[in-house]
Amino acid sequence: MSRKTPARTPKHAKRSDLAQKLLHQFHLHSTTHPGQRIGVAVSGGADSVALLLLLLELREQLGIVLSVAHFNHKLRGRASDADERFVGALAARHDLPFLLAHEDVASKATREHSNLEDAARRSRYSFFESLARDTHLDKVAVAHTADDQAETVLSHIFRGTGLSGLAGIHPEAGVVFRPLLAFRRQELRSYLRLRRQIWREDATNRDTRRMRARIRFKLLPLLEKVFQPAVVEHLSQLADLAREEDAWLESSAELRLFLSAKEHNGEWRISLRDLVAPSVPSGEVNQTGNLWSRRAPEAMSKRMIRLLVKKVKPHSGQLSSVHVNAILRLAQQPDGGKSLPLPGGVEVRRERTFLSFRAESSKHTQNKAKFTHPGYAHHLNLQTGQADVPLVEHSCCLRFRVIDWPVEGRETIVTGAVLDRDSLRSPLVVRNWRPGDSVQPLGHRKCHKLSRLLNEAGVSRWQKVAWPVLTSGGSVVWSRGLPVAVDFAAKPSTRKGVVITEVSVA
Repeated sequence: MSRKTPARTPKHAKRSDLAQKLLHQFHLHSTTHPGQRIGVAVSGGADSVALLLLLLELREQLGIVLSVAHFNHKLRGRASDADERFVGALAARHDLPFLLAHEDVASKATREHSNLEDAARRSRYSFFESLARDTHLDKVAVAHTADDQAETVLSHIFRGTGLSGLAGIHPEAGVVFRPLLAFRRQELRSYLRLRRQIWREDATNRDTRRMRARIRFKLLPLLEKVFQPAVVEHLSQLADLAREEDAWLESSAELRLFLSAKEHNGEWRISLRDLVAPSVPSGEVNQTGNLWSRRAPEAMSKRMIRLLVKKVKPHSGQLSSVHVNAILRLAQQPDGGKSLPLPGGVEVRRERTFLSFRAESSKHTQNKAKFTHPGYAHHLNLQTGQADVPLVEHSCCLRFRVIDWPVEGRETIVTGAVLDRDSLRSPLVVRNWRPGDSVQPLGHRKCHKLSRLLNEAGVSRWQKVAWPVLTSGGSVVWSRGLPVAVDFAAKPSTRKGVVITEVSVA
């Protein structure tokens, strides 16, 4: 990566019409501010070269400092290297800093088992972000046009998209902004010819085996000729309208998540009641006298699901409508204890009253986490009258305190978890639940499998494997959330009681 000290561009006798149009866009959207350092992403193609020349015309009036940024994807061998040399020479001709990076994107896509185009885009934008972070650039200008916008909207429609997909290419995303979205590709080429400026052509862009190329060279010309000459402008307008409405709906979903979803240690939980609105019979009216829409709650639920997945997703992966619908079906099932793996290393778990969204490092870890737990066992010593047992698994601490009974019995009214100290036998162990554990809690006529009691209490199978129990001489005498065992409960003859309380640990 190299740099050169920028120099002033000679003033033109008259600013070009296209530069005037671009200046109007800058003023309309307040895209830049005087003093900002702007990197111009130049591939060597006509659009990006035109963007550079237009910004050179405007830089004095805008008060911006320009640099040229080029990313060599190493996808076309010598042609890619020739693009790099061309852009470097262009930067030198205008005395601009030249910011350069290389990466073998094909190898990256193979390593990541990802789409080549997606891998190239992620590498390129990672480079742009690093420029803003490491070279103190304020923004990076990218030369997407109205034609690119129309092609993107159509490709999203063909793939099956919603409102977010119709929004197409955003004018700004992070450090990147796109000032040419109101410009047609042909007017940029006419501008370059007028300036006698050559550019580089990427032969792969004309490969009609790719859908984007088929849309560009076959479909759009047909639509313009046979159906609507202004189809590109209309598709761009559709993207603008969709983006405005999508932003409003997204902010509404974010607000609803803020009020209803909770995060703990990277796991997000949302109650089924807050996520899935109950069905309303057709024709039923709400308090304002308007008909309820049966689809509106589901539309909001889908947005909330996408936002939750985005919050926990550890790596790239495309969440489709098929996945979102599967999560909704999971939420609508009558029973808990089921899970769903998603692209990007995300797992959704259906608990009794809520859905949990969490990241998984691998399928192996995910499958292991469903059924096993490393286990824990803490020996309890009550000789000093009190013992605290930290449970990292539950972010809490169990406190066991010996009290006089029934003198201090009123302290246990809330918890009800009081053991007869003299009934307990060594060893006293706080450990996780194990298959085969059984207990007869107060209020029950017989002994039950602890697994069944925990299920009835709403404890999922994932929670159950780490669920704390207290054993005395190998027998279960208490389990979190359940009454103490009948044979070990405080009774009229009890002189010393053991109170069990739970203390949260931040």
